[in-house]
Amino acid sequence: MSPDSPELAYDDALPRLQLALVRLQQHAMENGHKILVIFEGRDAAGKDGAIRRIVEHLSVRATRVVALAKPSDVERSQWYFQRYAAHLPSAGQFVIFNRSWYNRAGVERVMGFSSPEEQEDFLREVPLFEEMLVGSGVRLVKLWLDVGKAEQARRLAERREDPLKVLKSSPLDDFAQPRWNDYSAARDEMLRRTDTARAPWACVRADDKKAARLAIMRHLVSRLAPVDIARMVAPPDPAVLFDFEIAALTDGRLQP
Repeated sequence: MSPDSPELAYDDALPRLQLALVRLQQHAMENGHKILVIFEGRDAAGKDGAIRRIVEHLSVRATRVVALAKPSDVERSQWYFQRYAAHLPSAGQFVIFNRSWYNRAGVERVMGFSSPEEQEDFLREVPLFEEMLVGSGVRLVKLWLDVGKAEQARRLAERREDPLKVLKSSPLDDFAQPRWNDYSAARDEMLRRTDTARAPWACVRADDKKAARLAIMRHLVSRLAPVDIARMVAPPDPAVLFDFEIAALTDGRLQP
């Protein structure tokens, strides 16, 4: 068995993958790499838990998790990407966006928080913006976490009932289920129009939280680590994490 393998149980695999992430970050800090990981997905898809496991042993000084609140009046008057650009990584930094500029293609579209013209402008501009980021040396990874409707309902109910999870609740949670189809349509258009050769999407089937976390860590190591570190980590299970392709919208890999 290799030092890391898909056959390892979660409790055995997790620390091995976290060690690989530590080594990845050491390499990034030594070589001035700028890492940006974008987490998007349906409500209650498991973004927070996955991010906690990723950063648990990383450098506090070189790691930032960015989860922006709704924009202020001043921010709404700015270029849309401006408030996100302020949080981009510098040399040696590992930055995770827990939701990102893709709010405009998701919740803002479904809830009517931006106009159709603003949404269209975003979908046209974001590939150019990300091309500039990658061209400037940012190592960009984009993750879409997908979850089934029944599993989402279960998790949202758990949030409401568990006092330790009350701070994870949002008024927008109430619309996740009634507007499921609208969110699906928004997801589909977003993935189709913003998946590019230099800034591709990886999709994660996240009904099994633990399997999703391990797959995400494996993907980060395989995408970002030097060969001597990456070869010690098994690739993600393709049944859990896969590169986006148009066929995934209709062949059952993504929730309808």
